[in-house]
Amino acid sequence: MKFREKLASFMYGRYGNDQLGNFMMWTYVVLLIINLFVSSVTLYTLSIILVCLTVFRMFSRNVNARNKENLKFLAIRKKFLSFFKLQFDRTRDMRRKVYKKCPSCKAVVRLPRKSGKHAVVCPSCKNRFSMKIMPFAALLSLIITIFLALIALIVLLIIFI
Repeated sequence: MKFREKLASFMYGRYGNDQLGNFMMWTYVVLLIINLFVSSVTLYTLSIILVCLTVFRMFSRNVNARNKENLKFLAIRKKFLSFFKLQFDRTRDMRRKVYKKCPSCKAVVRLPRKSGKHAVVCPSCKNRFSMKIMPFAALLSLIITIFLALIALIVLLIIFI
């Protein structure tokens, strides 16, 4: 029997690798690289525990429990990545779009940047509400004015203290 066939027969009925396992292995690699510079027993112990958990998950026959763990990890990862995607989209669309929260369900609604009052229907909860939007130039000048006022306040504090 070839090695590949033996490995396949050994892994039959076992969970194998998934996204959580990949994340745990990459975290292990990062901890080892950090430990090269820091030389901490705690980091080394944590990395060994992480590898042991990863190997345990791979060879586990309790497929349902490992699948539930992976689904929880994917839900957390989705929340984390969606937050950063929203921040990226806000930055990219700053001149053309405005992002506001629905007052009832707190979902983020993207609106065109046209100054004045707008009647908005939330796509999530179908709530109707009105929203006032400032033009981009006015918003930019407001931000610059606040920034300059803060700088002036800091300079005054430094001078008089």
